[in-house]
Amino acid sequence: MIRFTDVYKRYTNQYEALSGLSFELEKGEMAFLTGHSGAGKSTLLKLIALIERSTHGQVWVNNQNLTRLPKWKVPYYRRKIGLVFQDHNLLHDRTVFDNVALPLIIAGENHREIGRRVRAALDKVNLLGKERNLPIALSGGEQQRVGIARAVVNRPPVLLADEPTGNLDPELSREIMHLFEQFNQVGVTVFIASHDHELISTMPYRQLTLHQGRLA
Repeated sequence: MIRFTDVYKRYTNQYEALSGLSFELEKGEMAFLTGHSGAGKSTLLKLIALIERSTHGQVWVNNQNLTRLPKWKVPYYRRKIGLVFQDHNLLHDRTVFDNVALPLIIAGENHREIGRRVRAALDKVNLLGKERNLPIALSGGEQQRVGIARAVVNRPPVLLADEPTGNLDPELSREIMHLFEQFNQVGVTVFIASHDHELISTMPYRQLTLHQGRLA
């Protein structure tokens, strides 16, 4: 499903964020990406989401070679990737419903299908009763769940999360991780960058550790 082969990422200031990275995640696998701050975790996820491109090496996702994917195909590729961020990245002047609906609107889905799928996604994260609320009226944990609903509303085969529990207390963090497990149990490949070693050490999933841009 996800394969890196001798991947390097070097920025214009010559800073090398990733160096000679090679690993593979199987279809339907759930795994964690750990490492110190600045180790390259966010950069690695950006390569999978095609927010960034590698300087050298090959990145394969779902049998597609991202190194050779033309720019015009990138928006269509991204529809198959769910992204969850630490700071939620919600639109605060839009309702919960409208935030979750955004990927479907961009994809050109019809109004009835948008309503059905948004409510199904909100139901999955236990927020169906708050679809008309603005994000500012929600707790931090609820805002994160809105972000997860938005990430999965397109039913992507791959779900990426960058420090999704970084701003949450331990109990809420466990709830969020349980949501990711539920999506993985229905076949979604889930890859989570996290520094919460205490939490992820209690979970039975593979850990990939980065140290200064290399796999430790």
